[in-house]
Amino acid sequence: MTDQSSGSVLVVGGGISGLTAALEAAEVGKNVFLIEKNAFMGGRVAQLNQYFPKLCPPTCGLEIQFKRIRANRNIRIYNMTTVKSVSGAAGNFEVTCVTAPRYVNNNCTCCGDCVDACADERDNDFNLGMNKSKAIYRPHDMAFPAKYVLDKEACSPETLEAVKAACKYNAVDTEMAEEEFSLNVESIIWATGWNPYDAEKLENLKVNSSNAIITNMQMERLAAPNGPTLGRILRPGDNKEPESFGFVQCAGSRDENHLEHCSYICCMATMKQITYIRERYPEAPIYVFYIDLRTPGKYEKFREKIMADPNVHFIKGKVADIVAEDDGTVTMIAENAVTGNKMSQKVDLCVLATGMEPAAKIQAAQLGLTVDNLGFIVSNPEAGMISCGCAKKAADVVTSAQSSTAAAMKAIQAGR
Repeated sequence: MTDQSSGSVLVVGGGISGLTAALEAAEVGKNVFLIEKNAFMGGRVAQLNQYFPKLCPPTCGLEIQFKRIRANRNIRIYNMTTVKSVSGAAGNFEVTCVTAPRYVNNNCTCCGDCVDACADERDNDFNLGMNKSKAIYRPHDMAFPAKYVLDKEACSPETLEAVKAACKYNAVDTEMAEEEFSLNVESIIWATGWNPYDAEKLENLKVNSSNAIITNMQMERLAAPNGPTLGRILRPGDNKEPESFGFVQCAGSRDENHLEHCSYICCMATMKQITYIRERYPEAPIYVFYIDLRTPGKYEKFREKIMADPNVHFIKGKVADIVAEDDGTVTMIAENAVTGNKMSQKVDLCVLATGMEPAAKIQAAQLGLTVDNLGFIVSNPEAGMISCGCAKKAADVVTSAQSSTAAAMKAIQAGR
């Protein structure tokens, strides 16, 4: 099947960058195809508890964008869809896309009867595996589009029959198959976003050795009201209220064996997460081990406020080892770069500030896109290929939105 639209734009990625780029292009009259590999739009921002500098919840920006998309007839969205191949040139690309089966059709009203009938569970990937969801599920409370997804592989034959029988709208279709289709477009915006660096690759930090070691994205989900603990920051596994906290900055970043680049936002993410802790544990001691603190420009005042807290201790030094203790705590071992002394600090919960890795790093190379030495997609407006947001470089939400607006302006001129 080929979907043709003269002068149209394809946006790959439905996070905050892709949504912004799609809307900017559509609102000047372009037809836009917006594809997203997940079952929902919103990307990483949807997983956050808050984003800085105003500490807004994701609903603050995403709900407005979703409303604008629903009202704009120039945008056609495809969830659970990826790019298989790209051919042609600026002004005349043919893009082959593949949509995975959702096993739930457009009759779905999110009534929840299917969930009640479902006996099987799956790891909740939206909460980074920290809890379970039913095998038929809505990805999260504000998921757009508002439609359930069935994890068919997680279901027994009996569960599949029960779920189908429970839906009075005939929305569950277990015979859905993968669909391949082609789009003819004038230009392509790559807004494929980022993934947290895999903490399991950091062997010295031993993320799997203790429930007391989590990543910064897991901290976001713990603090979120719609997270696995409904906003209570509890230690995974035993649900203990931590009495002390540690942060390991540059976990994998600025390291030639892992991520060579500085991910730019990790320092601010830690500062933000300290505010989460302070809301719930006003007196808890917090220890931050860092190489350098990078909170540029508008974020300096935010940093100064956090560093004025007498119970937040900043130690210039790289954590070399984390030791799991028998009582459920962990001990962080580092060398203080100022004094030269080796030090140990025991904490109830340790947060690894893992860096940002371009999500399309492997796919971009397979599709023949130009990438830099770090895997970020290089823009080439003359060739009709434009990258934005964290597909282009590590960036915060504000910077991503700005680069997406610029990408849309370049995309609508491509091929002219």
